[in-house]
Amino acid sequence: MYTALRLQRKLKHRLRSGAVEIVVVTPDAYMTYQPFLPEAAAGSLSPRHVVVPLRRVLPHCTLVVGEVRRIDHAKRTATVTTLATGEDGTGAVEIAYDELVLAPGSVSRTLPVPGLADHGIGFKTIEEAIGLRNHVIEQMDIASATRDPEIRDAALTFVFVGGGYAGVEALAELEDMARYTARYYHNIKPEDLKWILVEATGRILPEVGESMGRYAVRELRGRNIDVRLDTRLDSCEDRVAVLSDGSRFPTRTLVWTAGVKPAPLLAETGLPLDERGRLLCTARLTVEGTPHAWSAGDAAAVPDLTSDTPGARTAPNAQHAVRQAKVLADNLVATLDGRPTEEYRHRYAGSVASLGLHKGVAHVYGRRVKGYPAWLMHRTYHLSRVPTFNRKARVLAEWTLAGLFKREIVSLGSLEHPRAEFEIAAGRRPRPDDDCQ
Repeated sequence: MYTALRLQRKLKHRLRSGAVEIVVVTPDAYMTYQPFLPEAAAGSLSPRHVVVPLRRVLPHCTLVVGEVRRIDHAKRTATVTTLATGEDGTGAVEIAYDELVLAPGSVSRTLPVPGLADHGIGFKTIEEAIGLRNHVIEQMDIASATRDPEIRDAALTFVFVGGGYAGVEALAELEDMARYTARYYHNIKPEDLKWILVEATGRILPEVGESMGRYAVRELRGRNIDVRLDTRLDSCEDRVAVLSDGSRFPTRTLVWTAGVKPAPLLAETGLPLDERGRLLCTARLTVEGTPHAWSAGDAAAVPDLTSDTPGARTAPNAQHAVRQAKVLADNLVATLDGRPTEEYRHRYAGSVASLGLHKGVAHVYGRRVKGYPAWLMHRTYHLSRVPTFNRKARVLAEWTLAGLFKREIVSLGSLEHPRAEFEIAAGRRPRPDDDCQ
């Protein structure tokens, strides 16, 4: 989206004359600003303010909502399936191109843990974030109504696997939300909720530095969150989380945030990949040895020219991705105009992370910040980075209103099955998967 947005500005006159065309192929007609997913899950932000509608911000581009199944770069064609493919029976369509910008990002990296595919919940999309919020509140409803102490205990046990940004921020925000929500249940106290963070290494939030990572552990444990370091999830069959230290936790909520991997599409392109499956790129953001092919973001292995380590590559995070997109777009325009291109250089500025409302950690330009100032830095930074003034204004307004009024504690899990009530009224028995999980 960032690349197309900049190309749209740089090539506006040629777009109007029809000399160039920008085609954006994407599975969803919106871009998700992922750093805001934990706040959306906690109800601090509305889901619609976490996403950017592409048709609005890219009015001069041709938007194709579909999935690229195969790329034949020798022929310069991409095979795409759209929402209409299965309806009209015409099959996939081929889109020809002159220049290819391949930026499919990453997907959740899973491991062959027994029961994970059946019971695990991801945390990478807005649908997963809102679904998890609904699920947590539904578990509190179950715990409040059941007479079975084992079901109650499992419903109030929440296990998060992965101590990176996604896992820590999601757990911290949801724990804040659930602790607040508990005041509206006559038979659930905040101390009844059991939150467990499982991390395979000896530290969490490695991006903010070792000392801030230790502070984050102390902060979480001070809130009665069970942080298990150097521990792995061995199994979650039958809704029982079995850890490598021998612990067993019956749970109805297991959130998997243990890393990401490049999109599987890259393996179908025939383009050069590194050992992690990312596209091998030059510092000018072209794919190595492949004319007319470009890449950036999580899918691209870009040399880090600011690092003192030989062979270092930029980390797959938003800080690099947004900046790479601008350089990529400028270089693509320069190539069209016959001008020299630039190398991508950006020294890592640092990281910020939220640990719930008014709590956070930050390591920015060598300075360590914690508590409320770090939380404020987290919000300020991401407000400055979320695309378009429209989104910035809406997010700021919602934060302001959230500070003046009480939290929303409503679960809208029925939205996931919008036809269920009508089907029952029409005499159809609900399917097993229509029930609350």
